[in-house]
Amino acid sequence: MPLAIQCRKLQHRYPGKPPVEAVRGIDLEVRAGECFGLLGPNGAGKTTTIEIIEGLIAPTDGTVEVLGLRWSEQPNAIKERMGISLQETRLADKLTVLETLTLFRSFYRTGLDPEEALARVALTDKAQSWVVKLSGGQRQRLAVACALVGDPDLLCLDEPTTGLDPQARRQLWEVIHGFRQTGRTVLLTTHYMDEAERLCDRVAVVDHGKIIALGTPAELVAALGGAHVVELALHKAPDAPPLAVEALTELPAVRTARVVRDQLHLTVSELHLALPALLAHLADRGIALAALRTRQATLEDVFIELTGRGLREDEAPK
Repeated sequence: MPLAIQCRKLQHRYPGKPPVEAVRGIDLEVRAGECFGLLGPNGAGKTTTIEIIEGLIAPTDGTVEVLGLRWSEQPNAIKERMGISLQETRLADKLTVLETLTLFRSFYRTGLDPEEALARVALTDKAQSWVVKLSGGQRQRLAVACALVGDPDLLCLDEPTTGLDPQARRQLWEVIHGFRQTGRTVLLTTHYMDEAERLCDRVAVVDHGKIIALGTPAELVAALGGAHVVELALHKAPDAPPLAVEALTELPAVRTARVVRDQLHLTVSELHLALPALLAHLADRGIALAALRTRQATLEDVFIELTGRGLREDEAPK
């Protein structure tokens, strides 16, 4: 399968005292026609990586090919075939939605009719509205329409649904699904694990400037070693000894154990083996349950296990 993006030994260093190594030798291949997710906590290097791919900054070392072309050799040819929606897009308040799309369409030799781009993001009824009058979700869809109006082969979306309500998020998911159905490629960064699981064929987890995991969401969840997660809130007696969290992995079917936001999270392969052993272990130590919940393991669990922190700062485990 041809490649839409290929990075080899990609590096980027920001000058300073000392210099900041934001990207440290990333090798990455994105296949044509897939939706690929680039995930990482704040400061992991994913934003720098995607900005290099988008041609916004040059790498310190390594090579990048986009749609078989290099930014250093054919930048205009890449721009004609790429659509970009940044994390925050500032558009002119006193232009109408249709005028905005008409302006962006003028930047390309070929592309969609502006009204067709509006229809794809379900903004036809807002064509004559000023941008300043749009809701947050409508502005995000307009930003994606600006990326679509050139009829690109590669669509780069940097956290396109951050801050949107659930309905607006799902509307944008439908836009991305529609684009994928035409056989085009999507490169996506997101702070929402459910979004990555729903939209992405494959994901790469970036941390400290390197790719630390790569595969389909299902493959990464399977690699965790446990199909289920047990979440517990505990009541400890005043004289109870400290609970050795690491020792819980010695219980039957328990694969990992960690503390997340004052709760105990275990990944287990077989609930019917793990739960009785866990409850007996806690009872022997004078620890009672305040709450217990079981669920299927998700990409969020994989991410925390790999990086030791949540994707967003407010979700960092303690």
